[in-house]
Amino acid sequence: MADTGKIAKNLERFAQAVAAHDRENPTHTAHGIGLAHFDLERLGFEEGEEILPGITIHADSGVTGNFRVLCDGQHDEEREESEQEVVEAIATHAAPAAAPETPRFRPFGE
Repeated sequence: MADTGKIAKNLERFAQAVAAHDRENPTHTAHGIGLAHFDLERLGFEEGEEILPGITIHADSGVTGNFRVLCDGQHDEEREESEQEVVEAIATHAAPAAAPETPRFRPFGE
């Protein structure tokens, strides 16, 4: 069984993450927390266990020591769209072809 202090701190972080997710993504509904399988076992959680009202715990292929909020939204599609917008940007001014010359190092006393 995991230390109750560790579990309490994790539950507090889970609640904070879900609240932040819901605040930043009002059109998406959070339904779970994804943990690496190792962390799931280390903390003593069971797959599908409800840890907060309406929030269940799930094993995923994430990195140990990290967790993620699971929701019904498609965050990756939004990220791809914003990356495409950045790639399609065109510069209006040309950058200088050469970098400014830097002073050479001279030993002390010369």
